[in-house]
Amino acid sequence: MYVDDIVITGDDVKGINNLKKYLQKHFQTKNLGSLKYILGIEVARSKKSILLSQNKYVLDLLSEAGMLECKSISSPIDVNSKLLPD
Repeated sequence: MYVDDIVITGDDVKGINNLKKYLQKHFQTKNLGSLKYILGIEVARSKKSILLSQNKYVLDLLSEAGMLECKSISSPIDVNSKLLPD
């Protein structure tokens, strides 16, 4: 079985360390340190919170599409419109 990345998180440091030791004993693993970027999501930490952002992912998509220098416009649809299945 191949797994690219596993994110282990929680407030039980001892439990996390035990899980990492167990995984290292049974599988070939590497600890890549604190999570900074995964699946197009940037992870920024402070003492009180964790911020998740897809800013870099969106900029990469715009760059790939040659739209990085495009100007934004307001949405052409009324944001309060009620859409019906019909």
